[in-house]
Amino acid sequence: MLLPYIDKNRVEAGCDEAGRGCLAGAVFAAAVILPIDFVCEELNDSKKLTEKQRYALRPLIEKEALAWAVGSVSPAEIDKINILNASFLAMHRAIEQLKIFPSHLLIDGNRFKPYPGIDHTCVIKGDGKYLSIAAASVLAKTYRDDYMIKLHNEYPAYKWDKNKGYPTKAHRAAINRYGTTPYHRMTFQLLERQLELF
Repeated sequence: MLLPYIDKNRVEAGCDEAGRGCLAGAVFAAAVILPIDFVCEELNDSKKLTEKQRYALRPLIEKEALAWAVGSVSPAEIDKINILNASFLAMHRAIEQLKIFPSHLLIDGNRFKPYPGIDHTCVIKGDGKYLSIAAASVLAKTYRDDYMIKLHNEYPAYKWDKNKGYPTKAHRAAINRYGTTPYHRMTFQLLERQLELF
């Protein structure tokens, strides 16, 4: 059972990102403020849920949350500032869109660039420990998946509807065959060393 909060006397927003390890596409992040009495036994770390479960949970989270928002950082921005800073920036963009200003942030992971005026706590594997972070993980993942499916329609050869931009063999083989797109992260190792030889 996931925990509802660290401090019930503060308005807490859970934050998580999706797409950090991808070769293509933006990195997305979500911030979610849930009611203190929010209960949802099905909610968990998005990586432990099926695609169907994630999409079933999204409208529930959006309806029940006191506030929620999604932010993203483009591949060009990722190449300029690196993926770690881009992940932090995506979270900041989500936080700044919240209709309720939180007094505390629960961040999935072990590092974060402080958001001005708000305390934060980093929680390793927090998406499997706190409801608000799990909710943020579901929103970040599903909104990013929707975005990658749109990009797939533009560049179907890369199979982004299936791999969502992650470094699968099929994705790397398509890069080797067709080259890169404007959505590829050029500072990432897009080809495995053995493919680079051909």
